[in-house]
Amino acid sequence: MSTTSKEIHLASRPNGMPTKENFKLAEVEVPALADGQVLIRNHWMSVDPYMRGRMMDVQSYVPPFQIGEVLSGGAIGEVVESKNPDVKVGTWLQHMNGWREFAVSDGLFDQVIDPNIAPPQAFLGVLGMPGLTAYAGLLRVGELKDGDEVFVTAASGAVGSVVAQIAKAKGHHVAGSAGSDDKCKWLEDVAGIDKAINYKNYGSQGELEAAMAEACPRGIDVYFENVGGDHLVSALNLMNTFGRMPLCGMISRYNDTSPQPGPWNLIMAVGKSLKLQGFIVTNHLDIAEDFMRDVPAWIKDGKIKWEETVFEGVENAPDAFMGLFSGANFGKMLVKLS
Repeated sequence: MSTTSKEIHLASRPNGMPTKENFKLAEVEVPALADGQVLIRNHWMSVDPYMRGRMMDVQSYVPPFQIGEVLSGGAIGEVVESKNPDVKVGTWLQHMNGWREFAVSDGLFDQVIDPNIAPPQAFLGVLGMPGLTAYAGLLRVGELKDGDEVFVTAASGAVGSVVAQIAKAKGHHVAGSAGSDDKCKWLEDVAGIDKAINYKNYGSQGELEAAMAEACPRGIDVYFENVGGDHLVSALNLMNTFGRMPLCGMISRYNDTSPQPGPWNLIMAVGKSLKLQGFIVTNHLDIAEDFMRDVPAWIKDGKIKWEETVFEGVENAPDAFMGLFSGANFGKMLVKLS
Protein backbone atom coordinates (compact mmCIF):
# COMPACT_ATOMS: atom_id res chain seq x y z
CA MET A 1 0.00 0.00 0.00
CA SER A 2 1.43 3.39 -0.97
CA THR A 3 1.96 6.14 1.60
CA THR A 4 1.57 9.84 0.89
CA SER A 5 3.39 12.50 2.86
CA LYS A 6 2.94 16.24 3.19
CA GLU A 7 6.22 18.16 3.12
CA ILE A 8 7.51 21.72 2.87
CA HIS A 9 9.63 22.80 -0.11
CA LEU A 10 11.70 25.95 -0.52
CA ALA A 11 9.80 27.92 -3.17
CA SER A 12 12.20 30.88 -3.35
CA ARG A 13 15.12 32.34 -1.43
CA PRO A 14 14.11 34.94 1.17
CA ASN A 15 15.31 38.52 0.79
CA GLY A 16 15.29 39.81 4.34
CA MET A 17 12.64 38.40 6.65
CA PRO A 18 11.20 35.11 5.27
CA THR A 19 7.58 35.18 4.12
CA LYS A 20 5.01 32.50 3.36
CA GLU A 21 5.73 32.93 -0.35
CA ASN A 22 9.19 31.42 0.21
CA PHE A 23 7.62 28.07 1.14
CA LYS A 24 5.40 25.56 -0.66
CA LEU A 25 3.32 22.73 0.79
CA ALA A 26 3.56 19.59 -1.36
CA GLU A 27 2.05 16.13 -1.13
CA VAL A 28 4.24 13.32 -2.43
CA GLU A 29 4.15 9.55 -2.62
CA VAL A 30 6.76 7.95 -0.37
CA PRO A 31 9.01 5.60 -2.38
CA ALA A 32 9.13 1.89 -1.60
CA LEU A 33 11.91 0.87 0.76
CA ALA A 34 15.15 -0.60 -0.54
CA ASP A 35 17.12 -3.13 1.48
CA GLY A 36 18.67 -1.47 4.52
CA GLN A 37 16.13 1.35 4.69
CA VAL A 38 13.40 2.22 7.19
CA LEU A 39 10.23 4.29 6.96
CA ILE A 40 9.82 6.81 9.76
CA ARG A 41 6.57 8.46 10.71
CA ASN A 42 7.62 11.82 12.11
CA HIS A 43 5.87 12.90 15.29
CA TRP A 44 7.86 16.08 16.01
CA MET A 45 10.10 18.40 14.01
CA SER A 46 12.30 21.30 14.96
CA VAL A 47 12.78 24.73 13.44
CA ASP A 48 16.00 26.52 14.33
CA PRO A 49 17.60 29.88 13.50
CA TYR A 50 20.55 28.30 11.65
CA MET A 51 18.12 27.19 8.94
CA ARG A 52 17.85 30.80 7.76
CA GLY A 53 21.44 30.67 6.58
CA ARG A 54 20.77 27.51 4.58
CA MET A 55 18.07 29.35 2.64
CA MET A 56 20.75 31.56 1.05
CA ASP A 57 22.82 30.30 -1.87
CA VAL A 58 26.15 30.83 -0.13
CA GLN A 59 28.91 28.54 1.05
CA SER A 60 28.72 27.71 4.75
CA TYR A 61 29.35 24.88 7.17
CA VAL A 62 26.27 23.09 5.80
CA PRO A 63 25.05 23.00 2.17
CA PRO A 64 22.27 25.43 1.20
CA PHE A 65 18.71 24.27 0.70
CA GLN A 66 17.76 23.97 -2.96
CA ILE A 67 14.77 25.69 -4.52
CA GLY A 68 11.99 23.26 -5.32
CA GLU A 69 13.28 20.60 -2.94
CA VAL A 70 12.08 19.55 0.49
CA LEU A 71 13.69 21.30 3.43
CA SER A 72 15.39 19.33 6.20
CA GLY A 73 16.02 19.62 9.91
CA GLY A 74 15.86 17.80 13.20
CA ALA A 75 12.94 15.43 13.74
CA ILE A 76 11.74 12.68 16.04
CA GLY A 77 9.82 9.76 14.61
CA GLU A 78 8.81 6.15 14.97
CA VAL A 79 9.83 3.39 12.57
CA VAL A 80 6.67 2.01 10.96
CA GLU A 81 8.32 -0.20 8.33
CA SER A 82 11.83 -1.66 8.20
CA LYS A 83 14.05 -3.43 5.74
CA ASN A 84 17.03 -2.90 8.01
CA PRO A 85 17.65 -5.92 10.27
CA ASP A 86 19.29 -3.67 12.88
CA VAL A 87 16.31 -1.32 13.26
CA LYS A 88 13.00 -2.77 14.41
CA VAL A 89 9.52 -1.41 13.81
CA GLY A 90 8.55 0.68 16.83
CA THR A 91 12.04 2.13 17.33
CA TRP A 92 12.11 5.87 18.03
CA LEU A 93 14.74 7.77 16.04
CA GLN A 94 16.17 11.26 16.09
CA HIS A 95 17.22 12.25 12.58
CA MET A 96 17.59 15.17 10.14
CA ASN A 97 14.64 14.48 7.81
CA GLY A 98 12.17 16.95 9.22
CA TRP A 99 9.77 19.27 7.36
CA ARG A 100 7.84 16.16 6.23
CA GLU A 101 5.36 13.69 7.70
CA PHE A 102 7.15 10.52 6.57
CA ALA A 103 10.85 10.00 5.91
CA VAL A 104 12.86 7.20 4.32
CA SER A 105 16.26 6.65 5.94
CA ASP A 106 19.15 4.21 5.85
CA GLY A 107 19.59 4.80 9.57
CA LEU A 108 23.33 5.42 9.32
CA PHE A 109 23.20 8.83 11.00
CA ASP A 110 20.01 8.38 13.00
CA GLN A 111 20.09 8.16 16.78
CA VAL A 112 17.90 5.78 18.74
CA ILE A 113 16.16 7.55 21.62
CA ASP A 114 14.42 6.23 24.69
CA PRO A 115 11.08 8.01 25.22
CA ASN A 116 11.04 6.68 28.78
CA ILE A 117 13.88 9.08 29.71
CA ALA A 118 11.94 12.19 28.71
CA PRO A 119 9.13 13.16 26.33
CA PRO A 120 10.30 12.41 22.76
CA GLN A 121 10.35 16.06 21.73
CA ALA A 122 12.85 16.83 24.49
CA PHE A 123 15.47 15.19 22.26
CA LEU A 124 15.01 18.11 19.87
CA GLY A 125 15.58 20.60 22.67
CA VAL A 126 17.11 20.25 26.10
CA LEU A 127 18.41 16.72 25.36
CA GLY A 128 19.15 17.38 21.70
CA MET A 129 21.17 19.73 19.54
CA PRO A 130 20.23 22.94 21.45
CA GLY A 131 21.12 21.34 24.79
CA LEU A 132 24.46 20.04 23.53
CA THR A 133 25.15 23.45 21.99
CA ALA A 134 24.61 25.04 25.38
CA TYR A 135 26.73 22.44 27.19
CA ALA A 136 29.67 22.62 24.79
CA GLY A 137 29.48 26.38 24.37
CA LEU A 138 29.48 27.19 28.06
CA LEU A 139 31.79 24.53 29.46
CA ARG A 140 34.28 23.94 26.64
CA VAL A 141 34.29 27.12 24.54
CA GLY A 142 33.41 29.42 27.44
CA GLU A 143 35.82 27.61 29.77
CA LEU A 144 33.55 28.21 32.76
CA LYS A 145 35.62 28.62 35.93
CA ASP A 146 34.79 28.92 39.63
CA GLY A 147 33.56 32.40 40.46
CA ASP A 148 32.74 33.43 36.90
CA GLU A 149 29.99 35.98 36.33
CA VAL A 150 27.79 34.84 33.41
CA PHE A 151 25.52 36.75 31.05
CA VAL A 152 23.35 34.95 28.48
CA THR A 153 21.54 36.57 25.57
CA ALA A 154 18.24 35.11 24.36
CA ALA A 155 18.23 33.47 27.77
CA SER A 156 14.70 32.07 27.49
CA GLY A 157 15.39 30.36 24.17
CA ALA A 158 16.15 26.72 23.51
CA VAL A 159 19.92 27.18 23.85
CA GLY A 160 20.12 30.16 26.19
CA SER A 161 17.83 28.71 28.84
CA VAL A 162 20.01 25.61 29.13
CA VAL A 163 23.19 27.72 29.28
CA ALA A 164 21.75 29.81 32.09
CA GLN A 165 20.59 26.80 34.11
CA ILE A 166 23.84 24.86 33.71
CA ALA A 167 25.71 27.90 35.02
CA LYS A 168 23.31 28.13 37.98
CA ALA A 169 23.62 24.38 38.63
CA LYS A 170 27.35 24.97 38.94
CA GLY A 171 26.88 27.78 41.46
CA HIS A 172 27.46 30.93 39.38
CA HIS A 173 25.87 34.37 39.36
CA VAL A 174 23.83 34.37 36.14
CA ALA A 175 22.01 37.17 34.35
CA GLY A 176 20.38 37.20 30.95
CA SER A 177 18.17 39.04 28.51
CA ALA A 178 14.86 38.08 26.93
CA GLY A 179 12.16 39.78 24.87
CA SER A 180 9.19 39.97 27.24
CA ASP A 181 8.35 40.46 30.90
CA ASP A 182 6.79 36.98 31.04
CA LYS A 183 9.99 35.39 29.77
CA CYS A 184 12.03 37.34 32.31
CA LYS A 185 9.70 36.28 35.10
CA TRP A 186 10.11 32.62 34.07
CA LEU A 187 13.89 32.98 34.02
CA GLU A 188 13.95 34.34 37.56
CA ASP A 189 11.10 32.39 39.18
CA VAL A 190 11.38 29.01 37.43
CA ALA A 191 14.84 28.75 35.88
CA GLY A 192 16.26 30.47 38.95
CA ILE A 193 18.73 32.90 37.43
CA ASP A 194 19.73 35.95 39.44
CA LYS A 195 18.51 38.69 37.11
CA ALA A 196 16.67 38.81 33.78
CA ILE A 197 16.19 42.00 31.76
CA ASN A 198 13.66 42.68 29.00
CA TYR A 199 15.85 44.21 26.29
CA LYS A 200 12.77 45.65 24.55
CA ASN A 201 12.36 48.08 27.46
CA TYR A 202 15.52 49.96 26.45
CA GLY A 203 15.56 52.39 23.57
CA SER A 204 19.29 52.69 23.03
CA GLN A 205 22.50 50.73 23.31
CA GLY A 206 23.51 52.88 26.26
CA GLU A 207 20.32 52.10 28.17
CA LEU A 208 20.74 48.39 27.48
CA GLU A 209 24.34 48.50 28.68
CA ALA A 210 23.30 50.22 31.90
CA ALA A 211 20.73 47.48 32.55
CA MET A 212 23.30 44.76 31.84
CA ALA A 213 25.78 46.46 34.16
CA GLU A 214 23.19 46.56 36.95
CA ALA A 215 22.43 42.88 36.38
CA CYS A 216 26.16 42.01 36.57
CA PRO A 217 27.62 44.49 39.08
CA ARG A 218 30.95 42.61 39.19
CA GLY A 219 31.33 42.62 35.42
CA ILE A 220 31.04 39.68 33.02
CA ASP A 221 33.48 36.78 32.71
CA VAL A 222 31.49 34.58 30.31
CA TYR A 223 29.17 36.23 27.80
CA PHE A 224 27.14 33.70 25.76
CA GLU A 225 26.22 35.33 22.46
CA ASN A 226 23.02 34.44 20.62
CA VAL A 227 21.88 37.89 19.48
CA GLY A 228 24.64 40.31 18.40
CA GLY A 229 24.05 44.01 17.75
CA ASP A 230 23.70 46.27 20.79
CA HIS A 231 24.07 43.32 23.13
CA LEU A 232 27.56 42.58 21.81
CA VAL A 233 28.65 46.24 21.95
CA SER A 234 27.46 46.46 25.55
CA ALA A 235 29.12 43.21 26.57
CA LEU A 236 32.51 44.28 25.17
CA ASN A 237 32.40 47.29 27.48
CA LEU A 238 31.38 45.21 30.51
CA MET A 239 33.69 42.21 30.16
CA ASN A 240 36.28 41.50 32.82
CA THR A 241 39.91 40.92 31.88
CA PHE A 242 40.48 37.47 30.35
CA GLY A 243 36.73 37.08 29.76
CA ARG A 244 35.40 34.57 27.25
CA MET A 245 32.68 35.10 24.66
CA PRO A 246 31.29 31.92 23.04
CA LEU A 247 29.68 33.10 19.79
CA CYS A 248 26.77 30.73 19.16
CA GLY A 249 24.65 32.94 16.91
CA MET A 250 23.61 36.51 16.10
CA ILE A 251 19.93 36.26 15.28
CA SER A 252 19.50 40.04 15.11
CA ARG A 253 21.54 39.97 11.89
CA TYR A 254 20.18 36.89 10.08
CA ASN A 255 17.67 38.80 7.94
CA ASP A 256 19.83 41.83 7.09
CA THR A 257 19.70 42.76 3.42
CA SER A 258 22.91 44.81 3.53
CA PRO A 259 26.08 44.64 5.64
CA GLN A 260 25.82 46.22 9.07
CA PRO A 261 28.70 47.95 10.88
CA GLY A 262 30.60 45.71 13.25
CA PRO A 263 30.92 46.58 16.95
CA TRP A 264 32.65 49.96 17.11
CA ASN A 265 34.38 48.98 20.36
CA LEU A 266 35.91 45.67 19.28
CA ILE A 267 39.28 47.13 20.35
CA MET A 268 38.14 46.39 23.93
CA ALA A 269 38.92 42.73 23.21
CA VAL A 270 42.60 43.63 22.90
CA GLY A 271 43.04 45.62 26.08
CA LYS A 272 40.97 43.17 28.13
CA SER A 273 42.67 40.06 26.66
CA LEU A 274 39.27 38.65 25.70
CA LYS A 275 38.64 35.40 23.87
CA LEU A 276 35.91 35.56 21.22
CA GLN A 277 35.28 32.16 19.64
CA GLY A 278 32.58 31.08 17.25
CA PHE A 279 31.60 27.44 17.38
CA ILE A 280 29.42 24.82 15.70
CA VAL A 281 27.92 22.06 17.81
CA THR A 282 28.98 19.33 15.38
CA ASN A 283 32.60 20.12 16.22
CA HIS A 284 31.96 18.98 19.80
CA LEU A 285 30.17 15.67 19.42
CA ASP A 286 32.99 14.00 21.35
CA ILE A 287 31.48 15.31 24.60
CA ALA A 288 27.96 14.03 23.85
CA GLU A 289 28.43 11.19 26.34
CA ASP A 290 29.30 13.68 29.11
CA PHE A 291 26.30 15.78 28.10
CA MET A 292 23.94 12.79 28.32
CA ARG A 293 25.36 11.95 31.74
CA ASP A 294 25.10 15.43 33.24
CA VAL A 295 21.96 17.02 31.81
CA PRO A 296 19.49 14.20 32.59
CA ALA A 297 20.87 14.20 36.14
CA TRP A 298 20.30 17.95 36.45
CA ILE A 299 16.77 17.51 35.07
CA LYS A 300 16.09 14.76 37.62
CA ASP A 301 17.36 17.03 40.42
CA GLY A 302 15.08 19.85 39.27
CA LYS A 303 18.00 22.08 38.24
CA ILE A 304 17.04 22.29 34.56
CA LYS A 305 13.52 23.06 33.33
CA TRP A 306 12.29 24.00 29.89
CA GLU A 307 9.42 25.50 27.93
CA GLU A 308 8.08 24.61 24.49
CA THR A 309 6.13 26.52 21.86
CA VAL A 310 4.22 24.07 19.64
CA PHE A 311 2.63 24.57 16.22
CA GLU A 312 0.34 21.80 14.94
CA GLY A 313 0.77 20.28 11.48
CA VAL A 314 3.57 20.32 8.94
CA GLU A 315 1.66 22.94 6.93
CA ASN A 316 2.30 25.38 9.79
CA ALA A 317 6.05 24.74 9.94
CA PRO A 318 6.82 27.94 7.95
CA ASP A 319 4.85 30.01 10.47
CA ALA A 320 6.78 28.36 13.31
CA PHE A 321 10.07 29.11 11.57
CA MET A 322 9.19 32.75 10.87
CA GLY A 323 8.10 33.12 14.49
CA LEU A 324 11.68 32.58 15.62
CA PHE A 325 12.59 36.04 14.32
CA SER A 326 9.75 37.88 16.02
CA GLY A 327 10.22 36.26 19.43
CA ALA A 328 7.07 34.14 19.11
CA ASN A 329 8.80 31.20 20.76
CA PHE A 330 9.06 30.69 24.50
CA GLY A 331 11.76 28.06 24.84
CA LYS A 332 12.07 25.49 22.07
CA MET A 333 10.03 26.05 18.92
CA LEU A 334 8.51 22.75 17.73
CA VAL A 335 6.02 21.45 15.19
CA LYS A 336 3.85 18.48 16.15
CA LEU A 337 3.17 16.32 13.12
CA SER A 338 1.01 13.51 14.43
